Amino acid sequence: MNRRMQSLACVCAALIFAACGGKQGNHDHEHAHEHHAHTEEHHSHDGHSHEEHEHAHDHAHENHSHEEHNHSHEGHAHEAHAHAEEAHGHEHAHGEGIAFTKQQAAAAGLKVETVAKAPFSGVIKTAGHIQAPKGNEAVVVATSAGVLYYTDPSIAEGVPLGTGKALAGISAKKLQDGDPLLKAKLVYETALAEYERAQRLVDDKIVSAKEFEQIRLRYETAKTTYEGQAQGMTEKGASLTSPMNGYLKQLLVPNGAYVEVGQPVAVITQTRRLQLKAEVSERDYALLSKVNAANFRPAYTDRLYKTSELNGRLVAYGKAAADEASHYIPVTFEFDNVGDIIAGSYAEVYLLTSPEEGVIAIPISALTEEQGLYYIYVQLCEEEYEKRGVTLGRRDGERVEILHGLHGGERVVTQGAYQVKLASVTTAIPHGHSH
Repeated sequence: MNRRMQSLACVCAALIFAACGGKQGNHDHEHAHEHHAHTEEHHSHDGHSHEEHEHAHDHAHENHSHEEHNHSHEGHAHEAHAHAEEAHGHEHAHGEGIAFTKQQAAAAGLKVETVAKAPFSGVIKTAGHIQAPKGNEAVVVATSAGVLYYTDPSIAEGVPLGTGKALAGISAKKLQDGDPLLKAKLVYETALAEYERAQRLVDDKIVSAKEFEQIRLRYETAKTTYEGQAQGMTEKGASLTSPMNGYLKQLLVPNGAYVEVGQPVAVITQTRRLQLKAEVSERDYALLSKVNAANFRPAYTDRLYKTSELNGRLVAYGKAAADEASHYIPVTFEFDNVGDIIAGSYAEVYLLTSPEEGVIAIPISALTEEQGLYYIYVQLCEEEYEKRGVTLGRRDGERVEILHGLHGGERVVTQGAYQVKLASVTTAIPHGHSH
């Protein structure tokens, strides 16, 4: 503002100087008078300039006041906007979540479980295999010599069999030495006739007691041989049947092979009761006295079985290693077969010990994994979810202990977590604008 007043004064002085110079050149004799007039005019102009200066100063002060006022308003507005931004950012942080609508949840089959502290058993995770109990297996043997053929050419290990069900037949019609059954029958009939004749002669002392005894032994042997070969005999030859209810565990002879009398043909296993034999490391020996049940998952399925649901019981656990070369201790359970558990298969085994109270555990299906880290999805409200990292503890094959990252009363997605994870990549709860 000072520069403005100085510029105005300079302009006025220049005008006065020009006017005075022109009058001096034309009228020298009037110089004093005009100088006096100029002085008065100059004083008058200076007075006017002084008023203008005061007015300009007042105007400048007013403008400065307005500028300060506007600046003050702008400062307040900026500060208010900053507070609004801060408040909006704070709200955004607290409301941030994954949008997943009810329609999406229904399509994904999403299920949610409210977390609560409950008892959770200690777990020894190991491996084992399923086997048939001793005495619950039977071996089918050939009752005559000949070529074996199976009743069902496509028969395979694992098929169910009932007591008396035909398994195979043995034919001797094309054998070079003839049908052994006919030979056995001839030997038997000859021995029978000789025995009956000896019985009549022994009373008359025609045949000695010692000779009669030899005749009787030959007869008994021939009879046993013939009846053994004739058992289950059909027009096609000898028939082999299953001696018990169960399933075919093993075929020992291929279709069309030659068999001798008494040769093992197949193994039948009873399925009513099975055994689970787990191999436990020696370092867990102190915990074996607390084992009371087991969960297991056979290698051929994702289904988890529980001995507690299969009328199972702990049969025994070894006091020492099974053999000197092994560093594992056998733990054996017995349970009812539900019809689809295959003896001889291997399994993941979770031996359960005494339960611990107040543990937070969730279904394993609730977990998602990213580069070795585990996450869950917590339901914040009906259509909003939060991704959260968790620290895991023990697993029993069905549920997993959560050591950190979850509290009682929270709602966790137990089914459909992967679909929520996919939604989190592109979808979030909107908040007007982002920063």
